[in-house]
Amino acid sequence: MKLLHLLARISAVLGGVLLTLITLVICASLIGRNTTGWTLVGDFELTASAAGAAMALFLPWCQASRSNIIVDFFTVKASRATNAALDRFGAAMLAAVMALLTWRATLGGLNAWSTQAGSMMLGFPEWIVYAFMVPPLGLTAAIAGWQAVAGFGHGDAGARA
Repeated sequence: MKLLHLLARISAVLGGVLLTLITLVICASLIGRNTTGWTLVGDFELTASAAGAAMALFLPWCQASRSNIIVDFFTVKASRATNAALDRFGAAMLAAVMALLTWRATLGGLNAWSTQAGSMMLGFPEWIVYAFMVPPLGLTAAIAGWQAVAGFGHGDAGARA
């Protein structure tokens, strides 16, 4: 799990770097547009593409650190063992959904590569966005699968973060 945790942290850092780059592009475009009339053509395309990839890059860290939202209204008075079982079940369901998303994003990326699909204004290749999304989706599936099988460790199984 230590390796998965490290990979999740690296993925989150890459997501942060990507969001920082998005912010710089938006700032440059807005400052240019409002001062000199210069604008970055296709800035909204780059922002949309990078934001989708950045969100995927944050998913592994959210799962590894148990930072996803948990609605425990119905289970707040359940036993620790019941909560642990439900947490493992939830992790298993997340692993299945992330594995499905990984598979479909891989197929989408391969299709975008073979058709050379690109954005409307810039012609930015769509497969690049898929290439940034597939590894963190797979990593999230692996982390959730590990948690479903091995629990959440350190005697905190069932404890809510």
